[in-house]
Amino acid sequence: MRGYFAVGVDGISKPMNLGNLLRIAHAFDASFFFTVSAHVKLSDAQSDTSRAHGSLPVYTFRTAEEFRLPAGCRLVGVEITDDATELPRFRHPQRAAYVFGGERTSLSEGVLARCEFVVKIPTRFSINVGMAGAIVLYDRLISLGGYPARQIAPGREASADVPPPHKWGAPMMRTRRR
Repeated sequence: MRGYFAVGVDGISKPMNLGNLLRIAHAFDASFFFTVSAHVKLSDAQSDTSRAHGSLPVYTFRTAEEFRLPAGCRLVGVEITDDATELPRFRHPQRAAYVFGGERTSLSEGVLARCEFVVKIPTRFSINVGMAGAIVLYDRLISLGGYPARQIAPGREASADVPPPHKWGAPMMRTRRR
């Protein structure tokens, strides 16, 4: 898969949720992790049993104004808003940073204003930030990972509705009519 991605959280206040999201980011091979306006220390995130903070860079920003991303990285907010794109309809950028809101609040106005895209998971109500992170990162993996179409049943090929992978052939030449 080309490109890179990062995972972050805005305004998190529960150590368990911070640790879960950090572990999920590590499991999906995020390039870095970040927090904005966190109300909990990274050292308190005991649920990060993978010890991600020793394997991937973690950046902390006190405010949305301090928050920075690498050049060319596109910020994707994961939030339930009226104008958010449903995740199954979203085309993930090659270089993206996904930011999730805290437990009791939404993304802050400062972070939401900086998002180039806002996506929502089409559920009936809000879900845990760690679970939301896993769903979004799995969707990215399936969308950009180059996986073939799924089988209908064991031993059977994928549906005929899915076009076969493109195969390059010899150049086609047109002949001129007289």
